[in-house]
Amino acid sequence: MDKPLDIRFRNMDPSEALEEKIRGRVAKLEQLYPRISSCRVVVEKQHRSHQKGNMFDIHIVLHTPGREIAVSRDHGTNPAHEDVYVAVRDAFDAAKRQMEHMFHGQRGEAAA
Repeated sequence: MDKPLDIRFRNMDPSEALEEKIRGRVAKLEQLYPRISSCRVVVEKQHRSHQKGNMFDIHIVLHTPGREIAVSRDHGTNPAHEDVYVAVRDAFDAAKRQMEHMFHGQRGEAAA
């Protein structure tokens, strides 16, 4: 990447373990598409609800030459997103699908 990875935490304390997990997921995306020039990830803990535990929203913005890919995985009604690692996994899986679609589209192939 041209710019350092930007990881931000909202409504929660930073976590070195979570940052390492995010760095690993970004590295996997870079293997898929090495022309990623920058990446910003925001991990946001929603306010505690009386009916649910803490829920996490993940926002990823990737820049490649001529393109921006934005992924937001809001917790919605998914109780699995009470686990921040599951929320991160889901967001990066969605980013990977978008990257694969973009990569296959540039080569004129149908995405699987």
